[in-house]
Amino acid sequence: MPTFDLYAMQPEEPLRQVPASGAARFTWEYDDGRDRLLALYQKGKDKQWDGRKRIDWELEVDPCAPLGTPDEAMSLYGTRHWAKLTEKDKGELRKHYASWQFSQFLHGEQGAMICAARIVESVPDLDAKFYSATQTMDEARHAEIYGRFLHEKIGMLYPINDNLQSLLDDTLRDSRWDMPYLGMQVLIEGLALAAFGMIRDTTDKPLPQQILAYVMQDEARHVAFGRMALRDYYKQLTDAELREREEFVIEGCYLMRDRLRGVEVLENFGIPKAEAEEYSEQSEFLTLFRRLLFSRIVPCVKDIGLWGKRLQQAYVDMGVLEMGDASLDLLMSEDEEIAEKLDAERFAAEEEARVAEVTGAIDAGRAAD
Repeated sequence: MPTFDLYAMQPEEPLRQVPASGAARFTWEYDDGRDRLLALYQKGKDKQWDGRKRIDWELEVDPCAPLGTPDEAMSLYGTRHWAKLTEKDKGELRKHYASWQFSQFLHGEQGAMICAARIVESVPDLDAKFYSATQTMDEARHAEIYGRFLHEKIGMLYPINDNLQSLLDDTLRDSRWDMPYLGMQVLIEGLALAAFGMIRDTTDKPLPQQILAYVMQDEARHVAFGRMALRDYYKQLTDAELREREEFVIEGCYLMRDRLRGVEVLENFGIPKAEAEEYSEQSEFLTLFRRLLFSRIVPCVKDIGLWGKRLQQAYVDMGVLEMGDASLDLLMSEDEEIAEKLDAERFAAEEEARVAEVTGAIDAGRAAD
């Protein structure tokens, strides 16, 4: 079925065009590069995988309970509207929330693919071009996987959220070669990793858990790439240039915080926008969720050298400043381990099934004799 037939609300435009600026940069130095970045490029090549084969698409998903989301996670819970919902209505609401959330993941992954391609084009160093090429393939795979999950398992999509679209537009329109790194690798990828991780660690549904764990294994490398490249580059910038980047981060973080409300879902259920925004703002669960979404961004921003007073004050205002002391390396290694553990468990189960099948065949043959 065509995607446009599955949208809960139609996108404003079928094809969005963002005018891009900036130079395409060639380099003629082919035998030089940073060892850490070339090692990450090698890891990117080694870790390529096929979403059709690594993920068990035969697993069933209930569209009305795709993530095992508790009722308390929905901003309508406890309001005057909640008491009027039937069990069928609540299942439909869960479906819409999951569709909205994974649709934003899908649109973000397409944005990441385009930004990674822009980095290949604009970054001056060949080692960074090499790695960005592997990331472009990673993001294509992620978009393919989220698209398949929404089409085949949920049966519904939502258009891209305005704030996410705004941040993507700002990232792509900027002519400075480091801005796709900052907008995508640090802000959007950092927030996505935190969102993926919270769902991965709380869902009891095996298919979304697989999808998120394997995608996060890739994303951990992408954030590491952004950290390496920007940390080296930002050491060379003037205070004025650093302040410009910090302003971009501040604006982007507010956009990302305000993005994750799911107001569009409630509007589809007949709730006026102002009332839907109020419910989202007052929800204790969503307030905590939005705060935890910055657990990957804040330490990364600090690590790359953007930590001026105005930026710190913005994080105080958001209630996330203390997250700057978190260990990104530890979080990333845990992402790798969880994906590898899932693989090991799945391979062990498949091997056990094969052994049982062979044993059964042998026993049947003996019985026939």
